[in-house]
Amino acid sequence: MAMTDVLSAEDIKKAVGAFSAAESFNYKKFFEMVGLKKKGPEDVKKVFHILDKDQSGFIEEDELKFVLKGFTPEGRDLSDKETKALLAAGDKDGDGKIGADEFATLVAES
Repeated sequence: MAMTDVLSAEDIKKAVGAFSAAESFNYKKFFEMVGLKKKGPEDVKKVFHILDKDQSGFIEEDELKFVLKGFTPEGRDLSDKETKALLAAGDKDGDGKIGADEFATLVAES
């Protein structure tokens, strides 16, 4: 499944482009711009599974670094600071990774 099966290619391009500068990533604005916030639970889960590259059931820190590339190959890597901030925002149980329910909560909060 491709990200464009769930979200509009135009929205993805706009959202990723808005955060192309280093240290500019804001997950709340990003999830809203990309259209994920308006999607239902099933679509949010689909996006989670696309971002979970190793299909472990979790998005780990090394996968979060490449979250924008998960939406489009043109996306940049997040900085270590941005990656850690995103992990801290999403990791509600403190296990160092983001599960599907935590991801859904993260999107809903944005």
